Amino acid sequence: MTGYHLTEARDDFARLKAPDHRGVRHLLFFRVAEPKTTKNRMHIDLASRDAEAEIVRLVGLGGSLVDDDSLQWRTGNGTRWVVMQDPEGNEFCLG
Repeated sequence: MTGYHLTEARDDFARLKAPDHRGVRHLLFFRVAEPKTTKNRMHIDLASRDAEAEIVRLVGLGGSLVDDDSLQWRTGNGTRWVVMQDPEGNEFCLG
C-alpha cells in the first residue's frame, strides 16, 4: 500500500524504507508491552486513492470504524476522513 519496503524485522521492531527520496525515508514500528490506556502517543493519518475500498480491506483485517461501526465521514481543511482503530484499539484516520 505505501510502497515502502521491509528492510529489518524482529519480534519487537520493524523498519520500512521509502521507495524514493521525496518524503519520509524510513518508518519505524516498535512493539510495546503495555496496552493502550489513553489517547494514542502518536497519531497517524493515511491517504488512499480509494478510501472506501481501503476501509473494507482494513475491516477485513480486523480494523473497525470508531463512529459506531458506520461510515461517517468527518470533514475539515478541504478534506474528508474516517476514524478507525486497529484490533488493539489504536486509532488512526483514513481519507
